[in-house]
Amino acid sequence: MPNTIEIDLKALRHNFEQVRRFLKPPTKIMAIVKSDAYGHGMIPISKELSKLGVDFLGVGDVREGLTLRKAKISSPIVVLLGISGEECECVIQNNLIPAVYRLDITHGLSQEALKRDRIQKIHLKIDTGMGRLGIPAHEVTSFLGKIKPLKSLEVEALFSHLACAHEFDEEYTRFQLEGFRKAIVEAKRMGFSLLYNHIANSAAIINYKEAHFDLVRPGIMLYGSLPSPQFKEKAFLKPVMTFKSRIIQIKRLPPNSGISYGRTYVTPREALIATIPVGYDNGYMKSLSNKGEVLIGGRRAKIVGTVCMNLLMIDVTNIPNVQVNDEVVLLGRQMKDVITVEEIAEKAGTISYDIYCAFGNRNQRVYKEEPEFP
Repeated sequence: MPNTIEIDLKALRHNFEQVRRFLKPPTKIMAIVKSDAYGHGMIPISKELSKLGVDFLGVGDVREGLTLRKAKISSPIVVLLGISGEECECVIQNNLIPAVYRLDITHGLSQEALKRDRIQKIHLKIDTGMGRLGIPAHEVTSFLGKIKPLKSLEVEALFSHLACAHEFDEEYTRFQLEGFRKAIVEAKRMGFSLLYNHIANSAAIINYKEAHFDLVRPGIMLYGSLPSPQFKEKAFLKPVMTFKSRIIQIKRLPPNSGISYGRTYVTPREALIATIPVGYDNGYMKSLSNKGEVLIGGRRAKIVGTVCMNLLMIDVTNIPNVQVNDEVVLLGRQMKDVITVEEIAEKAGTISYDIYCAFGNRNQRVYKEEPEFP
């Protein structure tokens, strides 16, 4: 098929170095590669990051952690969403580090670790104000007191997640940071060593040095996107993903011709319409109907009509010498123009993360400067 997602590993390396630029030694880095590395391909991305010396990899669930282990990736892997009781044995066998926020899981891990005469590392998730996963901040001391007798567990870190760092809500972000600091102080007072406390996402890496603590968690910035347009002057990132297709048909239609389902677009004049084999099955959202643009021959062309499951139509009337098999760029650069993920996300009414995952997970990926995998 002509649809291809290109992943530029050189751009990934550049972005990783940009992360390092914001940090002071000995701050460590946990690269977030969950959700198939935001659609960029978890295994090749993780292998490249491991070559670059990343300290930890962050995955969503145990399945993702096992995928990396089966690919012979030996970097420390943190399972950020936590685990079920049935997964305790698997986590220990495969040297994964689970996020923990439930007492029953700590007891299950402790029992399995005791059976194997092992010390199991865990990262304790604290809810400092996200209202999502984690031990409520006011319950941290009680929780720590209950797990302190479990000698087969090592609380390697406390961690939390910032809700508004990307929105420059300094008051709320500093409220969360203060709650996190208090939890760390209390835990250390109780005798926990806590080597790798972490709360900084991409936004906090760029804009809140006091949030760096022992470890930071870059996600979206690794893949070349800023957490907010307001960060444009603070970090120079290179997009890692490009989405390309090719024209499979061109036809000339008379005025008043309806295009696609529902005739949501009717040609106002004679028009040259190109069709490409991309649709919502390929992650190109239906909400981009009559809104999205693509690049052909270095020029912008508008999507016309409703985006179909496997096809969309483009008005190429004003593009000279357009032909079947011409390259179409839906995301990325062609000649002097570029279509950014932020532009697409704004038109679709969503965020860049959504676009990356949708494109990357539904199309063939190829890796520029791809390393040799065993």
